[in-house]
Amino acid sequence: MSFALHPAFLATSEALGDLALCHARLQADVRYSWIVLIPRVADARELEDLAHGERGVLMEEIVGAGAAVRAMAEALGRPIEKLNVGQLGNVTPQLHVHVVGRRADDAAWPGPVWGHGAAEAYTPTQLELARISARRALNL
Repeated sequence: MSFALHPAFLATSEALGDLALCHARLQADVRYSWIVLIPRVADARELEDLAHGERGVLMEEIVGAGAAVRAMAEALGRPIEKLNVGQLGNVTPQLHVHVVGRRADDAAWPGPVWGHGAAEAYTPTQLELARISARRALNL
């Protein structure tokens, strides 16, 4: 079976592009600088579903996504103070990793971002700025 993106990602995020292992997406919530990495591995639900070498690639891509989240936040004039990384999958079972930039003045601080209010849309200008800065940092 081949890799297919879970439809939930299409409704909540914008494509950034493909890295060596993961498909990278910009979470569509301007309140947070946020990238989701989805390993392009068929039927992967857990980290243990990745081959040993793929796990190392995923870690490097998480670090790169952190740099991209920082770049997005700087471009939008809201530098982050802390990176949060999470792999949950309770709602969307396909293996994915969230890399979220946090600030002491963000809507959910200091709690988790999940389930905290409704997502706020980027303006077209903000979305383009976030997309360009993230893609540049990810070398896409």
